[in-house]
Amino acid sequence: MKNIMKLKYLTFLLLFNILSFNCYSQTSEITIEQDDNIETLLKEKRRMNTGITINDLFKIQIFNGNSDNAKKTMMEFKNQFKEIDVTMIYNNPTFKVWAGNFKTRIEAENALLEIKKKYPLALLIKPNK
Repeated sequence: MKNIMKLKYLTFLLLFNILSFNCYSQTSEITIEQDDNIETLLKEKRRMNTGITINDLFKIQIFNGNSDNAKKTMMEFKNQFKEIDVTMIYNNPTFKVWAGNFKTRIEAENALLEIKKKYPLALLIKPNK
């Protein structure tokens, strides 16, 4: 009786192994479907964040506050100082408006003197410090 059970068990294992070689689970192809709007949003984010790099450049912070006033300040600054880049940063819970990408502190201080005539609360910053 014991030999018959062993034979049945071995037959079952042999049959299972033979049949399992013919099973296929997945193919090696991957298809990614993405909405076209995602790429548009990513391009817009990259465009908006071009000035947000952590590097050794000096910047001038001209505003710190809510979103509406930050947008208004940024637009006013762009109209008055066309040659200086300006960026709006969200740092929870406030928005900040940063101007310029100055390589040296002397450059930044010279620009700060000019900017302070219109924005008296402006201050010199180095974002990565």
